[in-house]
Amino acid sequence: MTAHADYQIAEIDRRLFGSFVEHMGRCVYSGIYEPSHPDADEDGFRGDVLEMVRELGVSVVRYPGGNFVSGYRWEDGVGPRDERPSRLDLAWRAVESNQFGLNEFITWSRQAGVEPMLAVNLGTRGAQEAADLVEYANHPGGTQLSDLRRKHGHDAPHDVRLWCLGNEMDAPWQLGMKTAAEYGRLAAEAAKMMRLVDPRVELVACGSSMRSMPSFAGWESEVLEHCFDHVDYISLHSYYEELERDLPGFLASSRDMDLFIEEMIATVDHVAARKRSRRRLMLSFDEWNVWFQQHFAGPESLTFQEQPRVIEDTYDIAAALVVGTLIISLLRHSDRVRVACQAQLVNVIGAIRSEPGGPAWRQSIYFPLAHAARHARGLALNLAVHSPTYVAEPHGEVPLLESIATWDPEDGAVTFFMVNRSLDRPLPVTAELVGLGDLVVHEHLVLAADGDVRRRNTERAPGAVTPRASQASSVTGNALATTLDPLSWNVVRLVPRTQARAAAGAPAASAEAHAGAETGSRRHG
Repeated sequence: MTAHADYQIAEIDRRLFGSFVEHMGRCVYSGIYEPSHPDADEDGFRGDVLEMVRELGVSVVRYPGGNFVSGYRWEDGVGPRDERPSRLDLAWRAVESNQFGLNEFITWSRQAGVEPMLAVNLGTRGAQEAADLVEYANHPGGTQLSDLRRKHGHDAPHDVRLWCLGNEMDAPWQLGMKTAAEYGRLAAEAAKMMRLVDPRVELVACGSSMRSMPSFAGWESEVLEHCFDHVDYISLHSYYEELERDLPGFLASSRDMDLFIEEMIATVDHVAARKRSRRRLMLSFDEWNVWFQQHFAGPESLTFQEQPRVIEDTYDIAAALVVGTLIISLLRHSDRVRVACQAQLVNVIGAIRSEPGGPAWRQSIYFPLAHAARHARGLALNLAVHSPTYVAEPHGEVPLLESIATWDPEDGAVTFFMVNRSLDRPLPVTAELVGLGDLVVHEHLVLAADGDVRRRNTERAPGAVTPRASQASSVTGNALATTLDPLSWNVVRLVPRTQARAAAGAPAASAEAHAGAETGSRRHG
């Protein structure tokens, strides 16, 4: 492949490395919030989980849903806890205690070092309630709702900039499901009112709930006829799983994400063309992950209880490799995908798992996101790649090598993110480096199957899946040469030779630390 300094896709938005916290299963309760846990702080936040979130380096966290938000009354989750009502959550057939709400989430997000991304209920509620929430959260004071926030112990505004206008409103499973015309008009009016309260807000309209929906593309087109001039982003949601033990097909999942993004760009730009508008709407891929949906019987299988164990999937190396390719796809489209949220953060198809009163541990899918959040800096480069291929239906020809590179002009660092999809063959890779300076290898991190692609981290074996350092990479002249293990995720970091010399005398950080698994309190911007 060739990496050329002039072949740039875009500057990478830090919001691309986001996550998602929904009131679903144990994501909130005994996930990020468990006052009785031995490691809980004075706010009831689990310290072990909080530290892992900081290490993960996620930039933005979407809250409180998800399907949950379409029946949620935000007022239930503010004020004295002993006065908050318990409610039936109809989305996930659970009992919501409301002991954790808006103000707790804002406090937690500040401690975690993440930007909050809030969703408003446009399912069972409307534009007025959405504007009320913005007033409570963002207005300085002097009104009933802003003074109520101050009475609740938050004198300064929360200053939330990023807002979702509902969730998956075309879906039959969504409370308050709407037609495209109904939702488009409501989204436009809610957006107008929210901006009148706070002109600085950035707004995300709901796209189709998935690419396979019969409404896909037509939904977006009609919705944007109404709200195109009032929103900044449109959302995409997609989950991937291995079907019928088809590992080669599963490893090709990012081909579907590529098509989804490109079709969405074509759809929204077609609306812009019809409107004779030069605006280019950005995309918010605010739900994506591996989710083994075939093992979930659906919300109708659940009974009303607090903190039910719902879709607590355990991820193996194969899932981590797919997550790696999905991250590469997002980076490859970073000129239009400006926000992305891996769903979810803890327990519910989470990068982190925890047990009530017990330990927390990192899942295999934690590491690719941690690497990208830490090292994908500056500009995404449009690589020219030539790779052997294999056939995987319905994707057709799929390259064995999935790759992207980033270049940070400020410090000259170049980072390659690469996945070898081959089940059994190492993949030798050469990369011509053009206009990127005199570079040397700083480190090569690898997460590989090593003969067992089903290996996973568990409560009893939390370190079974851990990235390791590799010595397989070198730079000669202006060419990087490396070899990628079969079924592996790789991060190869290059730095200017002068920088490497200056750092030669400094103590080297361990491979485990660079893998995102250190136990200190380092935060990532």
